[in-house]
Amino acid sequence: MSEHDGHLSCGMHVVHHGPRQAPPLLLIHGSGASGGTWNPMVPALAGHHHVIRVDLPGCGQSPPAPSYDVPDQADRVAALLDGLGLRRVAVAGHSSGGYVATALAERRPDLAGPLVLISSGPSPGAVLPQPFAIRILLAPPLGALLWRRRSATMIRRGIGATAAGPVDIPDELVAGVQTISYRTMRTVLRRNSAYIAERTVPERLADLDAPVLVIFGDGDRRWDPASARQYDAVPNARVEILPGVGHLPVLEAPDATTELLLDFTAANRGPLGR
Repeated sequence: MSEHDGHLSCGMHVVHHGPRQAPPLLLIHGSGASGGTWNPMVPALAGHHHVIRVDLPGCGQSPPAPSYDVPDQADRVAALLDGLGLRRVAVAGHSSGGYVATALAERRPDLAGPLVLISSGPSPGAVLPQPFAIRILLAPPLGALLWRRRSATMIRRGIGATAAGPVDIPDELVAGVQTISYRTMRTVLRRNSAYIAERTVPERLADLDAPVLVIFGDGDRRWDPASARQYDAVPNARVEILPGVGHLPVLEAPDATTELLLDFTAANRGPLGR
């Protein structure tokens, strides 16, 4: 795997992996995370793709942005792909990263190719009561005080609370989460909720021509695992349920998730994305 130094582009920290001439694959992390989310999957993915891994604004090594609305996030990603001269890019999003991927396909169908949504809650009613470790960090006024004192151990506990069992959490992900401000995190969560409240993800996807792969864990602790079946209403969608996996398939079952993703992109590969 070849890796290029990370750089700032369109307000986002970007890292490239794998050969530039390979079919492009964009990886978008979820709320309050960073590109480090994908670390366990990147080596295998980079053997088949030009992998483009981003930190969304205000996350990881990316500076804050004036707006965290999902369409605005998608427009930043579109500007990045335009700058790279890419078209029909396979896009994988974890959790709310799937909303940015969906918005990209809505706004720029010339850029987005096959879509992979991993643990992306389909609608507001599918959300579950959140684990205590996460609720206490996000609820004002105590949350704001605790947020500033978060240790690496606390961050690992918070991330791991959404998994079905013990999980290895990449150091880069922990470091990326440490940089996110309390205000940014709460704003991102509100804007993501507004996006699916306005119109559910399956409704949005049903209007698109892009093929869709949905991956869910049957032990997801953030979204009702049964809600994954809402995606069955999308004509071009394939839904895969991973047994014994929680909200973090990219960390809990990276090999199985990678295999599903690679099989899907290979089966839906069009002309090289340029």
